[in-house]
Amino acid sequence: MTEPHPLVSTTWLAENLDMPDLAVVDGSWYLPQMERDAQAEYLAGHIPGAVRFDIDDVSDPASGLPHTLPAPHVFASKVRKLGIGDGQKIVVYDGIGLFSAPRVWWMFKVMGARDVYVLDGGMRKWVAEARPLEDGPVSRPERHFTARLDNGALADIDDMRAAATSGRRQILDARSPERFSGKAPEPREGMRSGHMPGAKNLHYNALMNEDGTIKSAEQLKDLFGDAGIDLSKPVTTTCGSGVTAAVLTLGLTMSGARDLALYDGSWSEWGGRDDTDVVTDPAS
Repeated sequence: MTEPHPLVSTTWLAENLDMPDLAVVDGSWYLPQMERDAQAEYLAGHIPGAVRFDIDDVSDPASGLPHTLPAPHVFASKVRKLGIGDGQKIVVYDGIGLFSAPRVWWMFKVMGARDVYVLDGGMRKWVAEARPLEDGPVSRPERHFTARLDNGALADIDDMRAAATSGRRQILDARSPERFSGKAPEPREGMRSGHMPGAKNLHYNALMNEDGTIKSAEQLKDLFGDAGIDLSKPVTTTCGSGVTAAVLTLGLTMSGARDLALYDGSWSEWGGRDDTDVVTDPAS
């Protein structure tokens, strides 16, 4: 994950929609409490040529956890059917601006795609600028996608146990401060409240401007520094189910951090077990 800048602007995308080998991807996904239907919204109107990438569909159904990364051959099969393949420039967006698109960006990156970007501001900014939309499904010819899993960018529970006990990797949690401290209950039934030992907290929403774009690299560096993160040292991001952790990963990438991993199981796994240590704020 060493690209110099992982974003493209709405202006760039509008000017390059007809570019050969461009794959535009609607990676919208919403929490149940948001009461939004990503598939229905896509069919009602999307960026011209965009295919729909559903993180619940492109996942490992055997894991027992929400939308976890599938095996490389499964990922390759799914995206090949979407018409996404080797040698393409992939641009991912979502309906909020900066929410689930970074997760899809990370999935492509961890599976070996090099030329993949997030649309800064996403559909929200695109619509605000009165740019063109089209409705209905999009079908693209199948393309060959070579999936090469970057194991170093993917953390499992054993990696997190080691990070929590050794301190060799910083842990950065994207959940709200209330959930992180244990003062607010988890939205998923059966989850304990609190955080992993040694973890730091930075709510993913803090990385966004009011229009859904991401803050500047200098602003992001300040945010990570204020959260207690040393950008020169390894960082593993986590959240509720591995989605907004990727927002932090995107911001860390923009800030120059390089040794990055994402805990795919996140709190859905750690907080749902009885053999993991959980820390809460003494005042909670």
